[in-house]
Amino acid sequence: MEQRNWLRELVEATLIGALVFVAIQVAVVNFRVEGSSMNPTLMPGHYLMVNKLVYFQLDTGRLGRIIPFWRPAEPRNAYLGRSPHRGDVIVFDYPRDTERQFVKRIIGAPGDTVAIANGSVSINDERLDEPYLKVRGNTDYGPLTLARDEYFVLGDNRTGSQDSRDWGTLTADHIIGKVWVVYWPQSAWGLLR
Repeated sequence: MEQRNWLRELVEATLIGALVFVAIQVAVVNFRVEGSSMNPTLMPGHYLMVNKLVYFQLDTGRLGRIIPFWRPAEPRNAYLGRSPHRGDVIVFDYPRDTERQFVKRIIGAPGDTVAIANGSVSINDERLDEPYLKVRGNTDYGPLTLARDEYFVLGDNRTGSQDSRDWGTLTADHIIGKVWVVYWPQSAWGLLR
């Protein structure tokens, strides 16, 4: 009888461990910073935990076909957490080569008009306060009004970053998730705001 209880506990522990493992794999992805485009916020060699669930989208039309007695007023994609916001540091599939992932900061969100004059970014004709920058650079760009599903992303190291100024806007379907934690090296550990 003792051996049977022990076997049952082993199976339960294995199943719980497997469920936790799958949940973590669905919710979080690890990312290693390779370049200097996000200096001084993120440095080469930093390891990041990226929250994939915050931007997860539900198809309410499909959900309405599955859940009995519920029909959405207007079938659409709805975010499980929230939509990407200006200022979020995100990891995404590079639009020109989806085998590569980049990390950048969202500067412009859908509907925004982005303009850069002598390195200073304006959103909807208001200068953007960017305390995370050490050097603005002297870039000129735009103005550009973002479509319903477009984001404008820039690196924090403006003089050493290839970003939306070079390859254009980013659509939501390329976004993997929001950078949540720097977990290595230990000296850099902390939540990213």
